[in-house]
Amino acid sequence: MLENLLIQFEKLLEEALECPLGNEDIEESGVVVSLDRGIAIVNGLSGVKNQELVRFPGDVMGMVYNLDPDDIGVILLGGYEHIKAGDAVTRTDRVVAIPVSEDFLGRVINPLGEILDGRGAVLANSWFPIEREAPPIMHRAPITEPLQTGIKVVDAAVPIGKGQRELILGDRQTGKTAIAIDAIINQKGKEVICIYCSIGQQISSVTKVMNVLKNNDALSHTILMVAGSEDPPGLAYIAPYAATSLGEYFMGKGKDVLIVYDDLTKHARSYRELSLLLERPPGREAYPGDIFYIHSRLLERATHLKKEYGGGSITALPIIETQAENLAAYIPTNLISITDGQIYVSPKIFQMGNLPAVNIGASVSRVGGKTQLPAYRQVTSALKLTYSQFEELEIFASFSARLDDATKLILERGYRIRKILNQPQYSPMDVMEQIGVFLAVVNGALDFLPLEKMEEAEEIIRMLVKEDEGFRKSIEKGEKIEGEKREEFLKRVVEKIRKEMVIEG
Repeated sequence: MLENLLIQFEKLLEEALECPLGNEDIEESGVVVSLDRGIAIVNGLSGVKNQELVRFPGDVMGMVYNLDPDDIGVILLGGYEHIKAGDAVTRTDRVVAIPVSEDFLGRVINPLGEILDGRGAVLANSWFPIEREAPPIMHRAPITEPLQTGIKVVDAAVPIGKGQRELILGDRQTGKTAIAIDAIINQKGKEVICIYCSIGQQISSVTKVMNVLKNNDALSHTILMVAGSEDPPGLAYIAPYAATSLGEYFMGKGKDVLIVYDDLTKHARSYRELSLLLERPPGREAYPGDIFYIHSRLLERATHLKKEYGGGSITALPIIETQAENLAAYIPTNLISITDGQIYVSPKIFQMGNLPAVNIGASVSRVGGKTQLPAYRQVTSALKLTYSQFEELEIFASFSARLDDATKLILERGYRIRKILNQPQYSPMDVMEQIGVFLAVVNGALDFLPLEKMEEAEEIIRMLVKEDEGFRKSIEKGEKIEGEKREEFLKRVVEKIRKEMVIEG
């Protein structure tokens, strides 16, 4: 009898626990215990999950990041000046996500998908969580198509393919962002969607970038995502993940996407700040132990998909800042090991006035060379060899040593290659014109010209290539420019230059 009563009591208790008051609208809530810059410690919310969104007073959102035995640590994703200890916090039962839509093109948004340019709301098609698994290896296709930046030194020495991750690094104020912006401008009319993700930058810098893109007619294919320096560090932390989710929306539709992360040094610092405030154990340089993982799981999402899985691609251009040219620092070495190559911008080259200040010797592209046109690969392999020989000999020449004729020829040609690699900002060059210019300088067709005439000669060669439809078509077909074809082209270059330019001496 007693056993039957106990069994009935247990059944009633289980039913009561499953639906305590018979009301499904009851929500779980907690209380703010303490608040610091960008984080809150909340008591309660025993059923909350990692990375779940929680709501604070004033509709400020937070992302659950620490699940401790007694309380939870929350990263705040909005202004928290009005939040105080004792305020109620409620669950949303959803993870942090960003609205995705093609209408975001040409707009300025924050990492939560909120419009910042004051030009009206965007109706989202759907929502993508900011943290998504990287495509498995079986879904990925080889990188076979080039992504032309329009920058001669990049396209020649460190070419980038669609789906590649190419790091841009260098000291502050050496032109890292300029390279990325030129790459975005060059995608105009090439059906590549660009996302510029600004992390922890001043609003004035972002406004300048927006005006440059607008003036160069490149804003219509670009989305600007901004987590400003005055925003909470939580927004800077989620910004690159949100930008990648937005890119994955377009990639899933079979489109090519270029994402610029400017810059991941500030991203690492914001994560370090949040981790220390949440009392996570610090490691080297006070960075938490998973600092490598936050960037690897981000950049692994950049890829080229097979056709059956969408066929689109995400090309990532992460930017990081070095201190005193130290490439062996913690964050730079992490990112060098994650990416498929790096473009190193040297302050010494910058101070010499050679812009863009790319150090060819320290820059590398591990996969992009396979995407180059055969004619371009043929020309640039000779260009890199000649230029590396020149850089070695230039040091000896500075000691006023007596040089033989062969050495003098290498030096003179090297000076011309360096001059031809210079390029004004926001002036991308077509790949066919690049091939024509490099073909002429490497094969000595411009050796007779004084250095100050190189820019003028370059314009003449570019016009010659534009007019020569047969030259362009043979390159597009995958043919190399060699033998009689090369000699004929070089002869026409010399004749045209001599005809149109006045050369003294």
